[in-house]
Amino acid sequence: SEALSRLEKQLKRKKWIASFQKPKTSPNSLQPSTTVLSPYLKFGCLSVRKFWHEIQDIYSEYPGHAKPPVSLEGQLYWREFFYLNSYATPNFDKMKGNPICRQVPWDDNKQYLAAWEEAKTGYPFIDAIMTQLKTEGWIHHLARHMVACFLTRGDLWQSWEKGARVFDRLLLDADWAINNGNWMWLSCSCFFYQYFRCYSPVAFGKKTDKNGDYIRKYLPQLNKYPAKYIYEPWKAPKGLQQKWGCVIGKDYPEPIVMHSTISKENMNRMAEAYKEHKASQSKSKSTTSSGSASPKAKWKSRAKAKNRSKFTSTSRVRKMKQTKLPVAKKPRKPE
Repeated sequence: SEALSRLEKQLKRKKWIASFQKPKTSPNSLQPSTTVLSPYLKFGCLSVRKFWHEIQDIYSEYPGHAKPPVSLEGQLYWREFFYLNSYATPNFDKMKGNPICRQVPWDDNKQYLAAWEEAKTGYPFIDAIMTQLKTEGWIHHLARHMVACFLTRGDLWQSWEKGARVFDRLLLDADWAINNGNWMWLSCSCFFYQYFRCYSPVAFGKKTDKNGDYIRKYLPQLNKYPAKYIYEPWKAPKGLQQKWGCVIGKDYPEPIVMHSTISKENMNRMAEAYKEHKASQSKSKSTTSSGSASPKAKWKSRAKAKNRSKFTSTSRVRKMKQTKLPVAKKPRKPE
C-alpha cells in the first residue's frame, strides 16, 4: 500500500529517525522536515503499532537515540495521550462543560477570524502557513503552533474552538482528539499554562528561514521583497514597495494588529482569566466544605461505599469457606 511504501522509505533513514527531535525540525522548510505519515495513521492505513515496533528496531542499533517526548517515539505517545484525554473528558471539543478547560472570555470578531482563515492578516509568515494549509491540506506541527497561538492568546484573541473547526475542515490528517487537544494547549486553556511565552509572527519564522523562501513560495506577490523586509513588508519605504510591485494596503494587507503591543495586552487578559479561574476554584471548594458535597466528592464517596460492599461480601464468602459444617453420619446398614 501507499502507506507502507512511504513508511519503508522513511525507515531507510535510520540515523535520522534515531536522532529525530521535533523542536529541531523546521516549520517553514520547502520540503517537509518530518515523516508526513500522520494522514495514513489518522485513516488507519498505517498501523501505529507497526510504526512503533519499526522505530524500536532502529533504536536498538543506536543506543544514544533521542528520547520522548521530543523523539519520533514520543510523537506517537503524544497521540495516545490526547486519545486517552479525549475519551475520559466530557465535551473535550468545547470550552463550556469541559472540566479540564480554562474558561476564557474570548472575543467574537468575525473579521479577525476570516482574515486569519483567508491568509489576509498582513503577517507574511502567518499568511504563508494558512495558504499552504488551504492549498495542500498539511502544515508542519510547529507551523500549527504558530497560527494557533496567533489566532487565540497571542494576537487576535479568538476562541480556540473556531480555529479547531477550521483545521478539522482543511487538514488531511485532522484527528478529533489530537486537533482539539492541541488547540487547548496552544491557547493555554489546558495542558500548558505559560501564557507569557508567546510565538512571534516575525521572529519565529526567521529562526529557520532567514531569507523568507517559504513566504515567497506561498505569497508570490512578495517575491521581490528582500530578506530585510520579507517578514515585515510594511516597514519598507513606499517607493521600494512600488518598485517591487506590491504596495502594502493595496496589493497585500497591512498588519491586522501590532503584535508588539497586542501580545502584551493579551497576556494581561489571560492573567485576569487565570485569576478568575483560581477564585472560582477557591469558591467552589469553600461551598463544598460548608454545604453539599461536590460531584467529584460524591463520586469518591460512592466508589468507597462500593469497595466497602465488595470487601464485606468477600469477607462473608471467606468466613463461610472457613466455617466447618457438621458432617452427616452415614446410615447404618440393616443387619
